[in-house]
Amino acid sequence: MAIKNILKYGTTSLREPSKEVHKVSKKISDLVQDLLETMYAKNGVGLAAPQIGINYRVFVLDVSSNDEPLNPMVFINPKIIKKSGAIISNEGCLSFPEAYTDVRRYKNITVKALDRNGRPFVLEANGGTLLTRCIQHEFDHLNGILFIDHCINRFEADAQLEKFNLPPVEVDKLIEEPELEKELTNND
Repeated sequence: MAIKNILKYGTTSLREPSKEVHKVSKKISDLVQDLLETMYAKNGVGLAAPQIGINYRVFVLDVSSNDEPLNPMVFINPKIIKKSGAIISNEGCLSFPEAYTDVRRYKNITVKALDRNGRPFVLEANGGTLLTRCIQHEFDHLNGILFIDHCINRFEADAQLEKFNLPPVEVDKLIEEPELEKELTNND
């Protein structure tokens, strides 16, 4: 397999919704392997197929820390079936080299997907952990949504993007999240 180029923010295909996978074929298995190799080579914790220019509903992640063995996880046709709570998370993305900003995320989620062998599984991720946030981040990529669309402060996000010669926040893509806002306000 191969290490692929990661598309940068501003590439229009990053905004396109991805297609369902109808069969976990050799093509999809090869895609999974390319995603994993690319993610590890770029020191990422997650990577979605659209980020390498392939708009299929597939993403991979590995949230193991330096002293733990690698733990690659594969999500094919994922659906977030339950979500609750709210947190603020400082996030970056391999498609936004070196740029980070604060975003709103759910604190607890349940996701249903197929694994790399096409077997269904359900996973709960709670407490606003890296796993919880990473699943939401990569899931968004499959819908043409980027982490900056959830930003807390558009002007801070713009300053970060400008610092790394990336286009500004697309104001029309910002997501209003009143349920998360309310939850975050109640937690103060």
